[in-house]
Amino acid sequence: MKDPQGNLVQGRTRWRRFAALMLPATAVAGAIVFGMANGAIAASFAVSGQTFKVSASKLEGEGFRQYGGVVTEKQSGDTHPVAVSGIDSAKLYDLCQSVKVPNLPVVLTINAGGGGDPATATDLLLDVTQLEGDATFTNIDIGVDASDVGGEPGAFGQRSEKVVITDLKQVAWSTSAGTFNLKGLKLKVNVGADAKECFVTK
Repeated sequence: MKDPQGNLVQGRTRWRRFAALMLPATAVAGAIVFGMANGAIAASFAVSGQTFKVSASKLEGEGFRQYGGVVTEKQSGDTHPVAVSGIDSAKLYDLCQSVKVPNLPVVLTINAGGGGDPATATDLLLDVTQLEGDATFTNIDIGVDASDVGGEPGAFGQRSEKVVITDLKQVAWSTSAGTFNLKGLKLKVNVGADAKECFVTK
């Protein structure tokens, strides 16, 4: 394609649009990339106005708690109900996180914790809309007042000393952690036929 002066302009609009749409997805990984030098991130990372997917072959956690909550999108003000899940310390094996760029065949993926050397997190907090897997809870209390586990007084809550979830698949609005140590971190922008998320939502 040429402009009226005969200069080639092929792809100009497409790539400007690509860059604009990539900004939210890139922001998801910003804190992780910033902490790549020493492999640990003492910060939080979150998605604003867009969900993302997280999978792991196994999650092992101590100090588990869960209660209902609501997240609000910064730009639109829209609210969404979530299950707030907290874990004092966690190990995640074969961790994958993916964010799809809206309206384009582009997926940003982050992988870590492979080869039997798990990613680890402390003070992990997730705002989850969907979770699948096989779970085992140790010394679980179901129906506790949510205020005892970080939620609102009078609401439903549950907690357990330990939790193990295999074949974990979840969709979340945000994730934060006191420290996230990502062993073997790999970040990649996948385009076209390679633009595949961590898993397909049922």
